[in-house]
Amino acid sequence: MATLKALVVDDASFVRDLVKRTVRQRFPVIETTDAQNGRRAQSLMSRARFDLVLCDWEMPEMSGLELLQWMRQQPDYQNVPFIMITSRGDKDHVIEAVREGVSEYLGKPFSPEGLSKKIIKVMGRRLHDAMAGSGKSLEGPADAFKESAALLTQKRETPAPAPASGPVAADNPLLSAGRATSAAKKPQARGAMSMASVRFSDSTLKSVVKDINLTEVRVIAKRDQVFPGILDQAVVDIDMGDGQMARLNGYVHQLQAVDKRQDTDFVSVTIRFVDEDPKKLEDLSRFVARFRASNR
Repeated sequence: MATLKALVVDDASFVRDLVKRTVRQRFPVIETTDAQNGRRAQSLMSRARFDLVLCDWEMPEMSGLELLQWMRQQPDYQNVPFIMITSRGDKDHVIEAVREGVSEYLGKPFSPEGLSKKIIKVMGRRLHDAMAGSGKSLEGPADAFKESAALLTQKRETPAPAPASGPVAADNPLLSAGRATSAAKKPQARGAMSMASVRFSDSTLKSVVKDINLTEVRVIAKRDQVFPGILDQAVVDIDMGDGQMARLNGYVHQLQAVDKRQDTDFVSVTIRFVDEDPKKLEDLSRFVARFRASNR
């Protein structure tokens, strides 16, 4: 029986479902409720008490940062753990979230293991006691959903990169999250709007945009890179010009050889978008129009 309550906040239903499924499978003592934006979350939190908040940053009506600021002003929520789950992983945004009182920061795309570790860290003894009281262990089983997707695509496990040497910008461990996606701030190609950087939980795919619309993007990548598995989360970084970067959340819908031969040098990857934020859809519309015009 669930003894703790978590609120999952994200404008993308696909991401909300992924977070809730991970929490249910890994921590059966946590009951999840979801909201599509910060305003809806604020309304739910005013009527019920939650023990944990897992929240996106960029959402319509009220952002994750605005929700965090409001939370820390409420006596009942000043000390409630708040995990920011977002594709905005650059150092400046991490620092801003830390200043506003975020408990932990998790970059998109994330793995079920990464999310579980963050939850265990912020919930501490309270989660441990709740799991022990229900006869459950924190050493839970692997995510069966992820295992099946990996088997389907024969995805290879890659070793974790060695930690970077040199001094850390700040003592707070949250700041290390920003380094993982700092390279995404710059476009992958000099002035080439047809280039795309597609980030996954353990790799980044350098590719060329073959086709794009408001629903999905199809990119072509060289075979010598590490490829994702079917249904893996993805973040597509698109340079909008004037220093603006659009980060579009999605999942791997299709992998296909470009040529009808086994030794093909290129692979086609289709990413289905899941964002429902009007601002992101507006940015995407502008890019699609520019892409179509440049390919006439």
